[in-house]
Amino acid sequence: MAQGAVRRLPRWVLWTLCLAYVLSGFVGRTPWKAEDMQAFGFMRNLALSIGPDGISWLKPTLLGQADLDAALLPYWLGAWAIQLAPIGFPLDTAARLPFIALLGLTLAATWYAVYALARTPAAQPVSFAFGGEAEPADYARAMADGGLLALIACLGLARLSHEAAPSLAQLAFSTVLFFALANLARKRIHALFGAALGIFGLALSGAPALAMLLGAGGAIVMALDTRKPHTLQVRRVDVAWILIFCLTTAAISSKLELWQWRVDLPHLFEIKTLARLLLWFTWPAWPLALWTLWRWRYQLKSISANPHLSLPLWFLVVAIASTWLSGISDRALLLALPALATLAAFALPTFKRSMSAFIDWFTLLFFSLGALIIWTVWISMQTGFPAQPAINVARLAPGFVAQFSWVAFIIAGRPLWGGPVL
Repeated sequence: MAQGAVRRLPRWVLWTLCLAYVLSGFVGRTPWKAEDMQAFGFMRNLALSIGPDGISWLKPTLLGQADLDAALLPYWLGAWAIQLAPIGFPLDTAARLPFIALLGLTLAATWYAVYALARTPAAQPVSFAFGGEAEPADYARAMADGGLLALIACLGLARLSHEAAPSLAQLAFSTVLFFALANLARKRIHALFGAALGIFGLALSGAPALAMLLGAGGAIVMALDTRKPHTLQVRRVDVAWILIFCLTTAAISSKLELWQWRVDLPHLFEIKTLARLLLWFTWPAWPLALWTLWRWRYQLKSISANPHLSLPLWFLVVAIASTWLSGISDRALLLALPALATLAAFALPTFKRSMSAFIDWFTLLFFSLGALIIWTVWISMQTGFPAQPAINVARLAPGFVAQFSWVAFIIAGRPLWGGPVL
């Protein structure tokens, strides 16, 4: 890859895109989804539980029923936000603020994780005979930009990441753990702090088993790479620290009774359902990830020496296995998206010009068709013509009343007459 191919994407573009993605799903809506309403109910009960007869913060309940997911930290964050909110501030908006930060943390951690993995020697591009190849930092920055964009593009992230629910907290803390393990050899102190936060936060968000598997397994995967220079190798003491974090978290989880049996045996043979979920939920990152595995197939023979492949593969396999064992749960599959986006990013330097042109045209047609469908549905809800899209919306969202906003219309319509697209 030449230096000219890794020109820096302006930071303001990336920041604006991330900000628009995060805020558009949280701001200006009520918790009308079932998961939103249930989680908000737990948070509100905790925030308003005052006095000796209040609800226990270690056993939050809603209408006398305990949380089946055994998640504590997401409800604590929402309840603290409600308690700290000014008088008159909408409670549901206050409870949503920590989850806005968690989604932003997910995007940032993914970028820095891909950047760290792209800086490893095995992931660097081949040097040219007479120079001119991409500089390591510029190459890693381009890969990180690609990984972040691949994550934002995933349909599954758009569907579930804007809910103030435990699943978003699990995604954020698992991504922090992914970032920590990717940086374990480069920034030891930061990585160990991130690993402790990720493991403990993931366990308190209702997934202690995943915290153990991802933490201990990921540390071992990174430590297996012994071909790097000594200064870039993961030390045994770092692996030992992460194992201590896992054991400590396991003991705390046992004390708080967070371990839950979630294996759904009747769904183990529904392979077609799992395949169908993988196809649409991880689109469009999965074709790029498969291309990465194909183009880097020779490196897979010594996968322990290629942490840019082995670490995301470990997170991906664990997340898919959790999805399969937990009854084909799309919320469990949500944790696979940062790792999948990382693999998708490493497909970019392997594309020939013809493949890049094909992807550009396919993207243009795909999003143009998507925009046409969205505008058709919106016009149907506003005017009643054509009638069928409005009927479908009324059936899928009972009680929803379409409202017109000049601000939203102008912002959404600017690309139609040549304005900048965010």
